[in-house]
Amino acid sequence: MKRKCIRRMALIGIAILVLLPMTSAGARDLSGDLEIFSWWAGDEGPALEALIALYKARHPSVNVINATVTGGSGVNAKAVLKTRMLGGEPPDSFQVHAGQELIGTWVKADRMEDLTFLFDEQGWNKVFPEGLVKLIGTDKGIWSVPVNIHRSNVCWYIPANLKKWGIEAPASWDDFFAVAPKLKAKGVVPLSLAQNWTANHLWESVALASLGPDQWDALWTGKLAFDSAGGVKAWELFGKVLEFTNDDASSLSWQQATDMVVDGRAAFNVMGDWAAGYLSTTKKLAPGKGFAWGASPGTAGRFMFLADSFGLPKGAPQRDNAIAWLALLGSREGSDAFNPLKGSISARTDSDLAKYNDYAKSAAADFGQDRIVGSLAHGVTANEGFMNDFAAVMEMFLKSRNAQAAAKAAQQIAVKNGIGK
Repeated sequence: MKRKCIRRMALIGIAILVLLPMTSAGARDLSGDLEIFSWWAGDEGPALEALIALYKARHPSVNVINATVTGGSGVNAKAVLKTRMLGGEPPDSFQVHAGQELIGTWVKADRMEDLTFLFDEQGWNKVFPEGLVKLIGTDKGIWSVPVNIHRSNVCWYIPANLKKWGIEAPASWDDFFAVAPKLKAKGVVPLSLAQNWTANHLWESVALASLGPDQWDALWTGKLAFDSAGGVKAWELFGKVLEFTNDDASSLSWQQATDMVVDGRAAFNVMGDWAAGYLSTTKKLAPGKGFAWGASPGTAGRFMFLADSFGLPKGAPQRDNAIAWLALLGSREGSDAFNPLKGSISARTDSDLAKYNDYAKSAAADFGQDRIVGSLAHGVTANEGFMNDFAAVMEMFLKSRNAQAAAKAAQQIAVKNGIGK
């Protein structure tokens, strides 16, 4: 009788397992390849490698192909990805900035799978902020898994250098203009800059300071024209800031511009907080002592954010392996392995801050209390079409320094790319 009962229970258990759908991310018998497409190479590589190591531990029979394409902010990677996506050869999963960079491009083109099922399965709607989930979703689905939160509007400096020069970190651009001539007289570049995309990055912080958060947001809904008086004023301020940057900017990477600050050739650099990862992991500087930071001039109390995320393209060659990768990215374990090395904070609300350095702890505190606005340079506020066109506008401005012309051109590309519609 006892044997029959045990046998009956076993059969019921098997029946339940057959009837229930297999947990998409929990299968441990995965095999084959997994191609991960990103731009995390070089100094950003260790954070990605930490995730890959975790994935291999969970799925040892999967061969992970780390398909990185070098180039700051994904400039080169996006071009390669476009060729592959349009050619019907998508990677299994690819890095993309959360927001309109993905939604306005590949979701709009019906090239991505809806990940609502994975969010439901993993319980992510309870641990990712509601506002973030809205950003990565539409009324038709959720389209990517955020792996981090980065802050764009950060000003970096070396405390010992400022003490040596007898200056303080500027709270406003007027403060910056007051000390910049003194720095130049000492042979120090007041603000280091790198290639074109870092000019876009600097512009958004300057524009946020000039416009304020309400008008900044209004640009992206079409309620404020780029060639309005406020829009022109932002370009004028940006032009004044550029007068105190290095002449060789176009030939430098963002890391080289950061090195100028570390070496004392420059005083300040406005860059996203991946610079914290670079300064602490590669340069071995202690946060708060070896290097320090503040909100970029004029933006205190505002957190200009971006989020790196990964999606699932339709036709992914190894779909099951990709889903397992996405599940790892959204997990607390994956998030807390990746972000301390990357210099970012977790997109989850339950991360273990004991694993993070002092910069990350301060960023997490600011994210919880500051006014949150989206980044243009990193894909939150506008689609890829606008971002590509804006790079051309920036090239024009860097040569001409004509604020009126740049503002007019920005408005034209806004209309062209459907901003506000």
